[in-house]
Amino acid sequence: MTYKITKIEQVIHRNVLKKCILALKKKTLSFIYNIGIKITDFALKCLSSFNIKIKLGVIGRSKTFGILQDNLNAKSKTLWFHCASLGEYEQGLPIFKELRRHFYQHKIVLSFFSPSGYEIRKNTPIADIVIYLPLDTRRNAKQFINIVNPELTVFVKYDIWPNFLNEIKTRNLRAVLISALFRKNQPYFKFYGKTLKQALFSFEHIFTQNESSKQLLESIDYKNATVSGDTRFDRVTNQLEQDNTLEFVENFKNNQVCLVAGSTWKEDEQLLINFINSENTDRIKIIIAPHNIKENQIRNLKESLSVKTALYSERDKINVANVQVLIIDSIGILTKIYSYADISYIGGAMGNTGLHNTLEAAVFGVPIIIGKNHLKFPEALTMIENGGMFSVSNQDEFDKILNKLIKNSDLRIEYGSKNSQYVRNNKGAVIQILDYLRI
Repeated sequence: MTYKITKIEQVIHRNVLKKCILALKKKTLSFIYNIGIKITDFALKCLSSFNIKIKLGVIGRSKTFGILQDNLNAKSKTLWFHCASLGEYEQGLPIFKELRRHFYQHKIVLSFFSPSGYEIRKNTPIADIVIYLPLDTRRNAKQFINIVNPELTVFVKYDIWPNFLNEIKTRNLRAVLISALFRKNQPYFKFYGKTLKQALFSFEHIFTQNESSKQLLESIDYKNATVSGDTRFDRVTNQLEQDNTLEFVENFKNNQVCLVAGSTWKEDEQLLINFINSENTDRIKIIIAPHNIKENQIRNLKESLSVKTALYSERDKINVANVQVLIIDSIGILTKIYSYADISYIGGAMGNTGLHNTLEAAVFGVPIIIGKNHLKFPEALTMIENGGMFSVSNQDEFDKILNKLIKNSDLRIEYGSKNSQYVRNNKGAVIQILDYLRI
């Protein structure tokens, strides 16, 4: 007897087959991702013998579960904050502070992926436990969530880890992503990025910095998104309410025009070196705060300058008023130093390391100069369009705009006010996020 397949059965068969194929693809992509994580783990351990930052991360991650088990138990109420590095920590800090105040009976776990975040903020009062995030394996994710069991998880900007987030979703735990910024060339929006894309759906809500990021989320059918803006605007605005007095900077500046070059790299410093050594710089004081403060690099920078130069660490031994260039060989005071700037140069965009935080200077109402590689930074694009920030590609452009700003105080005030107004116009992200969280 011949059995004839009906049209309904054909449709069912096709749908089942389609689901099987999709499931296979999903498992294949997930398998590739998890293999990639294990390869990364092996590679980091091998490279740790040759790189101090990698070594710090490897050692730090090996201690994470022990630290958690020593400080948490089954009765602990917890919140979990995760940041890739220091920049994301500063971005999330206004939210972290309010959550710390509201959930005062909870233990707060703060995790970093990068040593540059962990090593600087490992003693922050905002958290009870500061750790390196273990690599994103399924086993690590299960063990981590078993111990921490957070009532609320907050990720900042990016650093999306699928196994951790899927574990959160499986257990019906709350998670939000704040200050998210997406671009269409990221894996979330490509055919090969399904594992990462699926992780986004573990967040019950995503707060984006701009409308285009929200639209990209909608393009993959993620609906629970709100354009709240960038929490960094709130963060830097708070700096205005603090005491930014630094007596040694006042003495150094001595009522002269002051250029503050913050978070500089080698490419940025070459512009500054050439300008200082070739121009008549008696009319300006210059503060350089390098991103890397290793002793040999600070020494090389100082020795490359032909004018009288001193280090921050020498401030008590000399009369800084008689010095023309001051190099900051320390961390943690740059935001206060910006309050003394008449002109600011922000590093990172002359090379390929990434533009550093321009809002920290903008809030104090100063014109800003940056390098050429800034297209991934929407705040820089907007401030350039507004006329308060200037991008330079070479020495000649740098010299021309800097000399123009040095000579004309009215222009400095005009351009700087555009930057401070931009910051004022864009604060308020914190209120929106806290309102969603009902705090």
